[in-house]
Amino acid sequence: MDFMKELFSEIIYSPVNMVLMAGIVYLSYKIYGQAVSPMNPPPKPQLPPLEKQDMTIRQLKEYDGTKNDGRILVAVNGSIFDVTPKKNLYGPGGSYSPFAGRDASRALALFDVTVVKDEYDDLTDLTESQMSHVREWQDQFADNVNRALTKTILVCSSNFNNGSNTMPRSRIVLTSGILVLPIK
Repeated sequence: MDFMKELFSEIIYSPVNMVLMAGIVYLSYKIYGQAVSPMNPPPKPQLPPLEKQDMTIRQLKEYDGTKNDGRILVAVNGSIFDVTPKKNLYGPGGSYSPFAGRDASRALALFDVTVVKDEYDDLTDLTESQMSHVREWQDQFADNVNRALTKTILVCSSNFNNGSNTMPRSRIVLTSGILVLPIK
């Protein structure tokens, strides 16, 4: 009993031993405590993949994580990606929440989340280097985002056809599910 009392006083009265003991307790909890009680709740059931479809900017806005079924879509260079599994990043309050339900191409090109637009952005004023960044981001989304992404295409703005929110088919060129707008 005397040994335990001496050991206890040695730990309590020595700051170095106190720090070491706190470190041991912390590491023990991190290693063994997580096995007993998982920190992450079980994953929610995944939403079924969206069908391939044309989508306007207005329709894209509906998928910002706050409406419908909680799905979050992000457009990059004409391709729309389902980033719902990464709701902690793209959902309300997340670091990239300004991208949710919008075309993030300009923001990714300029590395500035504040320049996301709520209307169609043809990106013609971006430099080749900036467009290269956009294409790299598009490839990264295609490679890293859950492959249950939509392969939908982003079309038009209300600027076409006097606000009808549709684009004449003669102006649309489809290649592998990506919309290519003719540049004038």
